[in-house]
This record gives sequence, C-alpha cells and structure tokens, in this order.
Amino acid sequence: MRHPPKNLLFRRHDKSLKDLHITRRRISTATTPSCNNTWSQQAIPPQNVAVDEVAKLAAGPLHPFTLADLVRHGRPPLSVDALLSSANFTLSLLPIRLAHRLQALRNLPYIVVSNPHISRIYGNYLHSLSSLLPYTERRISSLQEESAFTEVLADLVHTHLNTIPVLAKGFLECRKYISPSEVTTFLDEHLRARIGTRLIAEQHIAFHSSSRHQHLPQDGQGGPRFSGTKYQPAPGSCNYIGVIDTALKPASVVHSCGSFVSEICDLKYGVRPSLVINGQPETTFAFVPVHLEYIITELLKNAFRAVVESGMEKEPVVITIAAAPDDSMEDDNKSVSQEAPQNHQLGQAEAEASSSSSSNAESLLLPPPESAPGVTIRIRDRGGGISLENLPKIWSYSFTTFTDNEFPGTGYNANAGTTTIDALNAISSTSMGNSSSIAGLGYGLPLSRAYAEYFGGKIAVQSMWGWGTDVYLRLKGVGSGRVA
Repeated sequence: MRHPPKNLLFRRHDKSLKDLHITRRRISTATTPSCNNTWSQQAIPPQNVAVDEVAKLAAGPLHPFTLADLVRHGRPPLSVDALLSSANFTLSLLPIRLAHRLQALRNLPYIVVSNPHISRIYGNYLHSLSSLLPYTERRISSLQEESAFTEVLADLVHTHLNTIPVLAKGFLECRKYISPSEVTTFLDEHLRARIGTRLIAEQHIAFHSSSRHQHLPQDGQGGPRFSGTKYQPAPGSCNYIGVIDTALKPASVVHSCGSFVSEICDLKYGVRPSLVINGQPETTFAFVPVHLEYIITELLKNAFRAVVESGMEKEPVVITIAAAPDDSMEDDNKSVSQEAPQNHQLGQAEAEASSSSSSNAESLLLPPPESAPGVTIRIRDRGGGISLENLPKIWSYSFTTFTDNEFPGTGYNANAGTTTIDALNAISSTSMGNSSSIAGLGYGLPLSRAYAEYFGGKIAVQSMWGWGTDVYLRLKGVGSGRVA
C-alpha cells in the first residue's frame, strides 16, 4: 500500500481544519444564545478565528491558576466594580486556555484529528474561542456587557459538557493509530486544563447569579437568569464564594453520593452494600463541592462493585474522615495546578492585578474558624483487593477489569485479574446516557486523581490481594496555611 507524502498529509491536515473552521463559523452564528431582554441585546456576534491567531494565542503563557484566584473579587453579592473586574479577569484567562487546547488537538496525528468525534471537539473549542475574541478588543465596562459576556460563558460551559466522553469515543475508534500511553498523556493534560477552564467560567457565572438582584435595572428588566446552575447556594447562605463552599462537610457528601451509588448497585445487582462513616464526621473545610462529589462517587462505585462481585456484600464499606493538622498544609496557596508547568509565568498586567488584590484575597481565603485546613478520607472495602498484575495499571485510561465478553454486561470475575478492553469504552459510554452505570470503572481512578491533584491533593491506593483495598484521598482546603 502506497502512502501519500508527509508534506501532503500536513497540507490535507491544515485544509481539514480550515474546512472545519468554516463549518463552525456557520454553526456558531446559528447557535449564538438568543437575547430576550435589554441587557443581553448587547451580545457580540462570534468572530472568525485564523489558524495563525490560534498559534499566537497558544504561544502565550498560562496563568498558574489557584483557588486564591477564585475568591480574589470578594464574597457575593459583588459590587458593580467587583463584578466587572471578575468578568475582565475571566476574559483575560480563557482565550489563551482555549487556544492551548486547540493547538494540542492540532498536534495529534492527522488520521486521529480527522476522526469525526475529535473533529467535533476541535470545532467546539473553535466556536467558544470565536465567541470570546470580540470581547477582548475592549474592557467590559457595563452591566449590559457583563450580562452578555456571562451568556457566552454559559454557552461555553454547556458546549463542553461531554468533551471527555466524546474524545474517548474518538480515541477508541483510532486505537490502531495512537498508543495507550499517548492517549493517557493527552487525556491527563486535557482534563487538567478543562478543570481550570470550567472553574474560571463557572465561578463568574456563580458571581453573576448571586449578584444579579443587587443590580437589576429599575424598569424590572433583568439579565439572563442562570437558575439551573448547580452552584447556586441556598438562599441566605454565607458559606459560598461562587463555586466554593467554605464550610463543606465531607460526611454529607459521602452520604448523598453513597445513596446514589447504592441505587445504581441495587438496580444492577439487586443488593445494596452498607456504608459506615467514622472518624471525625463533623469536619468541614473549604473546597469545590462538585469536585468532591465526583471523586467520592467514583471511589464508592469501585468499592461497592468490588464487595458485591467478590461475594462480600454483607461487609460494610467503611469511610473514615480526619481533619488535617494546621501545620500540614503550609504550601497550599502556592500554585499547584498541573496543567502546564513550563508555562507558569505571569504577564506584567496579570502580575500587577494579582498583587493589587492580594490583601483582599488573603482575608477572603480564610474559611470559618471551625473549618479544617484540609481533610483525609479513607475508603476501605473487603472486595478482595487488586491483583499484583493489575495494580500498576490502575492509573491508566487504557485499563479496566472488564473483559470483552463482560463489557458492558452483568459482571466480571474479581479473581480473574485479566483485562482485554480499555476504559475508553467506559468513558465514551457516558455520552450515550449510561453515566449512572456501575460498570466500566477503569477510568474512575485516573479522572478522580486529576481532580484531587489539581489543587494539591492526592489519591493513594493500598491493596491487600485476597482481602480488600484502602483508598486514601487527601485534599487541601482554601486558605490553609494562612494566619489571621
């Protein structure tokens, strides 16, 4: 079989991306959020994005995003000046981050990036970037502009909801052309970047939602209401700073996630393993609730499935919660984002902005006095443990304990210790409406680790083959290490 010259492949690659760009231009114009009120009539139409413009933005450094950035603008409801400052800070970060993701997708092999699922993700990022670029031409200086910009952010968050499952489906179809290690490296980097991008966008959306009542026009015509956001705190709650709960109680998260996983387990196996919480269940700390919910859900899925399929469903899964000592989190407020260590350089304008807000951020970072600087959560099960053969593979996206005959069927042999199908099947299946399945757990650990490590946490696994597994989750809270 004759292969086309390499330079021809590159020309085809560029042409493919340009054609995709033209398609996205048409789509982005058609899918611009509708405007039904006075404020959102200021929405700016998407802008064409040239290939060299993406490369120029991608060459810029990434801001070393920290939890301190999430609270630098104050507690909601924000003043008009603080709300506009939050919008402009968000705008200063997102285009570069999106361009980095576009460039990473462009760097994939031509046959991989040509896959329709991966091309779809490329198009989504291009659409989001084209929607943001018009706002970079001048500062957001009015509530009308801020409201229109927040609509763009809401569209960005919605557009990228299924990015990881769709990418996984694309890689699954291209598995002959890209190695498992390359897939793991790409997904790790992509997920970490996605965590930061979503946090930045959702934090401003939360600020907008919680501050809108302060700044509604006198004629009663308000901006877009993001009442569906899951980050909206209870009325009158003073614990939230945007998406951060400064008094998050891990025991409550374990209870709610445990109930959810128990229902899944009951539907699949007809049994519900019991859950025991001990240690210091009254501990609270400052953290992003949805991150903890995701991690706990995935770890409980693993534990519940293990005890049921090893015939130990009568043995409870034991969750131990311990508050971290005050002197164990001294470096919490250093930048610990794992996205791009080589680019942790701040531009002059960003550095000055960070310095000017440091005194305010320092006081805002302080959680309530009763909150711990961090927590350690141990999840212990009697599910038979992990075989010595499989233990080194558990952090790979290319690993799951399911076999070809069993995925996505009714179970697997916990003592078999074999694997012939990778976790990309499991990730991609979530885009087909199977996100509540107990099956396909091979990707749960690497994804959970990415969420935990993003702000300096850790996940460690200790397995006793033939007996059970202990998983240790260590998380740092907002403001640990600060002295009032």
